[in-house]
Amino acid sequence: MIEIKSNDQFEEIISSNDPVIVKFEADWCPDCKRMDMFIDEIIEANKQYTWYEINRDQFPELAEKYQVMGIPSLLIYQNGEKLAHLHSANAKTPDQVNEFLAAQK
Repeated sequence: MIEIKSNDQFEEIISSNDPVIVKFEADWCPDCKRMDMFIDEIIEANKQYTWYEINRDQFPELAEKYQVMGIPSLLIYQNGEKLAHLHSANAKTPDQVNEFLAAQK
C-alpha cells in the first residue's frame, strides 16, 4: 500500500478516474496490525484498485469528513466520490474484506 502524506495528495488520489481504496488506520491500532497480516493477498487478488493507506491520527479532519468512526476502515473512491465504506467492525477477517470487495463488482 502507498502511504498518503498530505491532504493535497489525498484529494488527488480520490479524484482518480480509476477506483482506489484508502485504508484508514493508526500505528497503535491492534485490528489494523491484524489486517496487515492478511491484506497483501487480498490486494494481489484485487488489482483493479490502487491501494493506499492514511494515518487517521495525522488527518482527523479527513476521517471526520468521510465518517471514519473506527479503524481499520476501507473506503473506495472514484472521481472524488466515496463509493463504498467497510467499517472497522466488519473488517476483522479476510472473509469480511473479500465479501465487501465482491459486493462492489
